[in-house]
Amino acid sequence: MTKPKSADALPINTILAGDCIEMMNSLPAESVDLIFADPPYNLQLRGDLHRPDNSRVDAVDDHWDQFASFEVYDRFTREWLAAAKRLLKPNGAIWVIGSYHNIFRVGAALQDAGYWILNDVIWRKSNPMPNFRGKRFTNAHETMIWASKGEGAKYTFNYEALKALNEGIQMRSDWVLPICNGGERLKDANGDKAHPTQKPASLLHRVLVGSTNPGDVVLDPFFGTGTTGAVAKMLGRDWIGIEREAAYREVAERRIADVRAYDRSSLEVTRAKRAEPRVPFGQLVERGLLRPGEMLVSANGKVAKVRADGTLVGDDVKGSIHQVGAHLEGAPSCNGWTYWHFRKDGKVVPIDVLRQQIRAEMAARPN
Repeated sequence: MTKPKSADALPINTILAGDCIEMMNSLPAESVDLIFADPPYNLQLRGDLHRPDNSRVDAVDDHWDQFASFEVYDRFTREWLAAAKRLLKPNGAIWVIGSYHNIFRVGAALQDAGYWILNDVIWRKSNPMPNFRGKRFTNAHETMIWASKGEGAKYTFNYEALKALNEGIQMRSDWVLPICNGGERLKDANGDKAHPTQKPASLLHRVLVGSTNPGDVVLDPFFGTGTTGAVAKMLGRDWIGIEREAAYREVAERRIADVRAYDRSSLEVTRAKRAEPRVPFGQLVERGLLRPGEMLVSANGKVAKVRADGTLVGDDVKGSIHQVGAHLEGAPSCNGWTYWHFRKDGKVVPIDVLRQQIRAEMAARPN
């Protein structure tokens, strides 16, 4: 897992070793669908932090989080954001997560670089670390900024899927999720935290389900121990990680190797009806997926015959799949796609399977 030799091919499902700006600049332009970035927070810690029992808190004091000044940090932020923007497809988007130490500086740099902010999302931690000194509020949240490549740019937003995740209620911009702890927290050979700011998989699950589709390429320029890659693999997304610290790369490689991707059918998410292309029932007949004279059957035993013009005839009624189903049930309306079934290989299968087959073919066609 090393630096790519050329920009001709995108090194998907790979951890690249090196500086994030240099590595991003070595990749093909407009090749990535989504970037999730968890950059250094520049915490500006002054001395050790201790709990009331005088035990030392394992805080973020690594060299990669230390910058000489705000000016140096801002320059770093502008450079990696410029490299990220070059990589994003025209309909791509970026998520950046941070704390109060850095997120406002990053947000200003995003806007200065021409990104268009779509939302700021508050990750409210259900189990935050207390403020042991008792001189400030408990820091119980982090902020994520979601932005498109520019004003008016298209982007992926699976609104109905997020609504389904939230028990049918529109997803809000404040997400209550626990911090990474317990069995999820990765440890090194000494039993210490493998990374001080490991993000929970639940956070990335929501981000990727909401703003990507299976087969999309997700890049994380601050890969750490690989939460983005692990969740992307499970959800059928391709991923690229960039990480300069060898110890983190080793942990991430082992972690992702153990991840099993979900089966394809499990990756389907709820979509708005208006987002799906219309497929007339007659198209199934035209294409020979169903033939004139073939009998359709409902779950409760009602039957109807397919006609050459894409209508059905059953008993004393003829009309569309919806009209005939409604008449036979004595109902004001009927969804014929789920009501009617056909026989295939000895099994009874909903005709909606054939509609989804055509929709999948339509989605796979090149523009």
